[in-house]
Amino acid sequence: MSLLIYAESADGKFKKVAFELASYAKKVAESLGTTVTAVTVNATDVSELSKYGVDKVLKVSNDKLANFTAKAFADVIKQAAQKENAKVIVLSSTTDSLYLAPLVAVGLEAGFASNIVGLPISTAPFQVKRTAFSNKAFNITEILTDVKVLSISKNSFGLVENSSSLSQEDFSPTLNDGDFSVKVTSVEKASGKVTIADADVVVSGGRGLKGPENWGLIEDLASVLGAATACSKPVSDLGWRPHSEHVGQTGKPVATNLYIAVGISGAIQHIAGVNSSKVKVVINSDAEAPFFKVADYGIVGDAFDILPRLTAKLKEFKAHQN
Repeated sequence: MSLLIYAESADGKFKKVAFELASYAKKVAESLGTTVTAVTVNATDVSELSKYGVDKVLKVSNDKLANFTAKAFADVIKQAAQKENAKVIVLSSTTDSLYLAPLVAVGLEAGFASNIVGLPISTAPFQVKRTAFSNKAFNITEILTDVKVLSISKNSFGLVENSSSLSQEDFSPTLNDGDFSVKVTSVEKASGKVTIADADVVVSGGRGLKGPENWGLIEDLASVLGAATACSKPVSDLGWRPHSEHVGQTGKPVATNLYIAVGISGAIQHIAGVNSSKVKVVINSDAEAPFFKVADYGIVGDAFDILPRLTAKLKEFKAHQN
């Protein structure tokens, strides 16, 4: 028996969340007295997983899985879990895994808990702490089934190095035509910049920027911070920025170490989608903007005055650090 994780990758390289998942799984496995097995799909070099405690990798190489298809990938994870007799399967809370987790749970007749924010409170009975009500509260969930599927909130555990001796095994799950009933016709990817999914810092802009011609202020600040850029829903709806940058409850969820919101009033859907970020900084000219109520730090003022000065100070600070 082992604990199984799905280590997500893109273009053959592991996403940061794969290492966070491995770190989390290693601690859980130690409490259960078992080992960690990872299943990977078309990943090129899997050796880095050993740095975070993975003991064994099941390597799946299949051209049919070049693009993500939830049903097919869920079937891969299900068969990997059955092969390893895994009683605990750990997935992340990325967009892909949010589709996968329920399918895996149904396929394995497993109990499923999402939005987990810490190690199990108890393993007998098996209890986990989860966020609830759009991250406004927590609840304790007890999973009664023999097989358990856990979905871990992004950036809730962090990366913990715990080197292990890694074994690798080629794995060829059985896939049928029904697994590919949904066809991927095209994939659009952002290139040449930090992605929202992998970023530790996100700088996000709203309608307070007044137009797409002013977005350079957001990009300049993001560049000096090594951050990803994002936007509110109205900005993407207006066509100022691509929908791939829309964050919030109806866009991409954000759980970064630092989230900077510029010119975003703070609609409840937006706040719900970014509330898991550890530190939230709000810059807005409206002192009554709802976002200030949930901010860790707030600046009331004109973004067109504040952002250039903030960016310049950060550049100066970094220059002295070097």
